[in-house]
Amino acid sequence: MSALHLFSLHGSSSAFPNLPIASPQCSPSSASLPLLRLVSPPVIFPSLTSSAGKYPNQTCHTVSCADSEAPEIETSAGAEEEEPELEDFYDDGEAPEESDDEGAYSIDFEALEREAKDAAREYSRSLSGELKIEDEAFDKKERGGKRNKRATLKRNTIPDNLLSRVAIVGRPNVGKSALFNRLVGGNKAIVVDEPGVTRDRLYGRSFWGEHEFMAVDTGGVLTISTSQDDLMEDLAITTTIGMDGIPLATREAAVARMPSMIERQAAMAVEESFVIIFLVDGQAGLTAADVEIADWLRKNYSHKNIILAVNKCESPRRGIMQAAEFWSLGFTPLPVSAISGTGTGELLDIVCAGLEKIMEPENFDDEENYIPSIAIVGRPNVGKSSILNALVGEDRTIVSPISGTTRDAIDTEFTGPDGQKFRLIDTAGIRRRAAVASSGSTTEALSVNRAFRAIRRSDVVALVIEAMACTTEQDYRIAERIEAEGKGCLIVVNKWDTIPNKNQQTATYYEQDVREKLRILHWAPIIYSTAIVGHSVEKIIVAAAAVEKERSRRLSTATLNQVVQEAVAFKAPPRTRGGKRGRVYYCTQAAVRPPTFVFFVNDAKLFPETYRRYMEKQLRADAGFSGTPIRLLWRSRRKMEKDGKASANAQRDVAARDRTLAIAA
Repeated sequence: MSALHLFSLHGSSSAFPNLPIASPQCSPSSASLPLLRLVSPPVIFPSLTSSAGKYPNQTCHTVSCADSEAPEIETSAGAEEEEPELEDFYDDGEAPEESDDEGAYSIDFEALEREAKDAAREYSRSLSGELKIEDEAFDKKERGGKRNKRATLKRNTIPDNLLSRVAIVGRPNVGKSALFNRLVGGNKAIVVDEPGVTRDRLYGRSFWGEHEFMAVDTGGVLTISTSQDDLMEDLAITTTIGMDGIPLATREAAVARMPSMIERQAAMAVEESFVIIFLVDGQAGLTAADVEIADWLRKNYSHKNIILAVNKCESPRRGIMQAAEFWSLGFTPLPVSAISGTGTGELLDIVCAGLEKIMEPENFDDEENYIPSIAIVGRPNVGKSSILNALVGEDRTIVSPISGTTRDAIDTEFTGPDGQKFRLIDTAGIRRRAAVASSGSTTEALSVNRAFRAIRRSDVVALVIEAMACTTEQDYRIAERIEAEGKGCLIVVNKWDTIPNKNQQTATYYEQDVREKLRILHWAPIIYSTAIVGHSVEKIIVAAAAVEKERSRRLSTATLNQVVQEAVAFKAPPRTRGGKRGRVYYCTQAAVRPPTFVFFVNDAKLFPETYRRYMEKQLRADAGFSGTPIRLLWRSRRKMEKDGKASANAQRDVAARDRTLAIAA
């Protein structure tokens, strides 16, 4: 049986008959549980016997669950005890190496825990550097090289649903998304110099002075007097792109419904808002569409605070002249520039004057009020928006056979049946990088990168695949990104009703195919749903809640080391050709979301990838963690041990030299 070095208590166990062996972070509720099954004779840390070089002021800690978090237990260094015979513990007869230093064996558990957390943070930073979002060049261009951090200076202590809404409406291509980004700080909305980019409602928190509100970006409001051909041109909609394989009649019907869907989303934003910013284009001048929108607002929403903002007035002096012709709309025009920020301060003063100040809740606890985010991602046209609408019970986003209908990442707060709150994020379809590049569409490129951002800021990702199409290579690429980001995941097989001649074995065979093609997500649960009719969509939230719970779970160090001990005892690390074998000294969970475990070993190179996968498999089999990736980090102790010995030897040489000089003097 291979050795697992768990504790370093000098001498035999008889010296401490009543010593509780527990984790440095175990909870009082686990005091009655059997924490570790240690073999006799006791196991030691051979490579940590002398830690004076690395931890000169260390103390040896062992923790009782009934006591405080880290009480000290002093060991008697002068007690003469028999050295344990360890040959019987190793199946190969190889005992651990003896330390060159004299003194009692000791462990600083707190130092190991700190080192484990540092290792987890270092790994997370390095991974984030490798997984860069590819739209950084677009971000710098949109921000003009400057990052607006105003929105991040204040904590989000007020729930989104309690904040007042401020809607931005107007005809297409007047700069609504640019103004939205200016208000919320950053580049949350896609801004491209072409009409019809924004289609769904997009929400973002904005701060001004002591006020906080929710800004709402909308698609361009179109008028019924515009011809169908003009609508298609204004919205940049064609009947061919992204609609291959769809009958012509279906194409034309979908295209014809698109303008009314966008307008309905804008109308819903106006309905729920306290203040309406009616945005017009100062450079283009007054148009018939502006007149019709003004009449529509005056007729239906005269009881709301309507602010007429004339955009694209970069020059203050010239802006007054540009805004003059808009007096005929019946509102007081205010010249602003969403790009340069001219006039936005005065605009925010007027906006906040029409809002009620929302008081922050008392005794706000970040952990208790934490809202998990669920990103819905997948290839185009697999039913992501249909799933979102089915979950929230309303037409939150536009659903259409047109591929690429969703462009921005749409955030929506949702309360589950048990009262648990979630933030659902609908995303644009992710096509292959080569296909996006060949299309030459800047809008699609930004949409895909917004989807990758949604994965990064989410807690759980629902990877949606189409039942008839099954799993494709692009699905595997998205799965790789989810696993690399360390996010919890569930696989949603949508449009399950399209599978013909289903029987009891259909789901089993289908799951086998998905597991084989998405091996990297072997730990993810699979949900079968038909979102268009609302079938089994509630299972998505139930599964996501379970995944988030697993992703946030923390094992006690004692339980974790017991699992590792049993895994090593069942299958020891392989030997090298030189006869060396890896040894596990200690293991601790350094982080959650995702669960990250740090193994302190003699040499990380002695643990091949196959054995690391075996250890992960054993952790999942014994401890769970379904639906979440787990990270295993391996820390070599041999190099640190040598450094510590070298430092100690150098100190002894200096002391001996000082004594020699003192005698000579």
